[in-house]
Amino acid sequence: MAAKKTTATALPAIGEYERDRVSNGSHHDPHSTLGVHPVEGGWVIRTLKPMAKSVQVLLADSSQIELNHVWNGIWDGFVASKKVPDYRIKATYAADGSTQEWITDDPYRHLPTIGELDLHLIGEGRHEELWRALGSHVMTFDGAMGKSRGTSFKVWAPNAEAVRVVGDFNHWSGIAHAMRVMGSTGVWEVFIPGIEAGAAYKYEILTKAGTWIKKIDPMARATQVPPDTASIVTESNYKWSDKKWIDARSKRDALSSPMSIYELHAGSWRHAMNYRELADELIPYILETGFTHVEFMPLAEHPFAPSWGYQVTGYYAPTSRFGSPDDLRYLIDKLHAAGIGVLLDWVPAHFPKDDWALARYDGQPLYEHADPRRGEHPDWGTYIFDFGRTEVRNFLVANALYWLEEFHIDGLRVDAVASMLYLDYSRENGEWLPNENGGRENLDAIRFMQETNATAYRRNPGVMMIAEESTSWGGVSAPTDFGGLGFGFKWNMGWMNDTLKYIEKDPMYRKHHHGELTFSMLYNYNEKFVLPISHDEVVHGKGSLLAKMPGDRWQQLANVRAYLTYMWCHPGKKLLFMGSEFGQPSEWNQERGLDWWILEQPTHQALRSLVSTLNRIYAETPALWELDHDPAGFVWIDGGNADANTLSFLRYDKKGNPLACVVNFSGQPHHEFRIGLPKAGDWLEVLNTDAEAFGGSGVGNFGKISANFEGSHGQPHSASISVPPLGAVWFKPAK
Repeated sequence: MAAKKTTATALPAIGEYERDRVSNGSHHDPHSTLGVHPVEGGWVIRTLKPMAKSVQVLLADSSQIELNHVWNGIWDGFVASKKVPDYRIKATYAADGSTQEWITDDPYRHLPTIGELDLHLIGEGRHEELWRALGSHVMTFDGAMGKSRGTSFKVWAPNAEAVRVVGDFNHWSGIAHAMRVMGSTGVWEVFIPGIEAGAAYKYEILTKAGTWIKKIDPMARATQVPPDTASIVTESNYKWSDKKWIDARSKRDALSSPMSIYELHAGSWRHAMNYRELADELIPYILETGFTHVEFMPLAEHPFAPSWGYQVTGYYAPTSRFGSPDDLRYLIDKLHAAGIGVLLDWVPAHFPKDDWALARYDGQPLYEHADPRRGEHPDWGTYIFDFGRTEVRNFLVANALYWLEEFHIDGLRVDAVASMLYLDYSRENGEWLPNENGGRENLDAIRFMQETNATAYRRNPGVMMIAEESTSWGGVSAPTDFGGLGFGFKWNMGWMNDTLKYIEKDPMYRKHHHGELTFSMLYNYNEKFVLPISHDEVVHGKGSLLAKMPGDRWQQLANVRAYLTYMWCHPGKKLLFMGSEFGQPSEWNQERGLDWWILEQPTHQALRSLVSTLNRIYAETPALWELDHDPAGFVWIDGGNADANTLSFLRYDKKGNPLACVVNFSGQPHHEFRIGLPKAGDWLEVLNTDAEAFGGSGVGNFGKISANFEGSHGQPHSASISVPPLGAVWFKPAK
């Protein structure tokens, strides 16, 4: 059908400012000019088709309207209709002596894809599902000419003069895909028909200085594989099967439940594995070794692999190095199906200065604090979030919820909490800016953490928020309504530092440092603790856990066995970094996998067998976890035997059932060693780290002891036992 010529109806003229800005893609509201607009007797349709030879509008009744070229790629025409017309654009181009026709939907005929409530909540900093409002989303709209499917793009850039979408779908030229600003919110929006999942894109932002800069989407839920940096349009088709797990989690009290965490770096546990391959290999290994949870080092997108994920550029995008977001969902779902909890390292303290990412996002400080005394981290060469800005705080709070809710993560370990708490962290006098009261506390960051924790627990019962916090700040794991930060747990960095300092010493000198073993019990109930032997302790020249131990290889392995057993019976949840469970000889290097070959040696197999046994007995013994955070769960038998390098204590469960734990950090066995016990009769030796099956020398108690002697160590009964060298023994009543 031949196209109809536009009638003589006078169409409103386009002002010089509008036509210039619209035609070069720099207008702040291109929809006010382009698209469909009411005029007397019908509608004017305008479209931007640079380089087109001719342009027609195709209507639902199969008629065509020829458009007139107005100026520099802007075309318009009149449609006589009482209703807003549904239409498509047909543009003809001349190239190499031939013509090509392209029929497309018009981005500028569509209504905004973000609602007033969303915009209000964003402005208030209270949008708890921010990832559903901003970012890129594949959408479908019905119309008289059928369905229109494409992608909605929305980004917060309040200082921008103009924003446009560039990508592999428009040859990275965004002139025809300029966005509109949604009032005073600073949110920009456009729906581009025809864009499907898998498309690569960025935002091109015109700064107040008059320069165009290309930036990733801060809310992108997928990215290109580094070193490429574009954001990727994605949509999830994953069907979860872990409802039973989530329901059980919501009823679980993490404080009085067993938790032994296996921390791993996804890229180097076994080298060059994707998320789905990791599920196949990791799950059987965790079931074999008996850990209750895995904790992944950061999986949010990061450009620099040696940062281990701690310099995040894509806060809402799982790293594409190991597969798609749905591949990660598969891994987590399979872990849950196997009864394994999943924790994730989360990094809200700082972000890198890469010029294509969050830094100076719209040409000015936006996500970061503008004052370098608060906005730049001197140690890490990164920017610090402006925790006092409502939209930035919202970005981070919603990000925590995103991982918990979209990926069914069971808890977040929050990195570098101390750096957020203190304004003078790693700064000299004169390099930091006091708070409004003249103090060193970062009041904005405190409020941010309180809001994050309170919101996470309110929306997701049973999850865990865990602080990596290295100072004596009070109330890290206290509820927010009591003035605490609201975390569920805090890493016990003091225990870690003290005990490693002790265990690295030769046994002949340990008696002079006995207090480093026992000091933790003086403050154990101030917080809810996790005992961490993390990746930070086995890198940067610190050596592996095995390499820290004095003596020959047998003594080193025995020291590791005794140390881990002490850790497992000490109050607090447990965390162990990958490789430590089998005595990795070399310190961790993210460029390669672990030293799995060492398991060819029986002694290292035996160490892993001990860890499996520790986890099994731990899970089966409520005395080791039920009262972790209650003084009633721990009683010293003898904590002061420095000369013998020995500790002995009792752990209790809620029913009063005891477990006696004795650990000998000397190189000599102790025979006829008296310990006080609360019950008479036989006690079973439920664990002996010196058993030959664990690579030990076989010193022990033939499976049981008898508490038939007079009282000792404040207990009504006692037993004479043998304690192996560099070893530990646990006993429980036979009845």
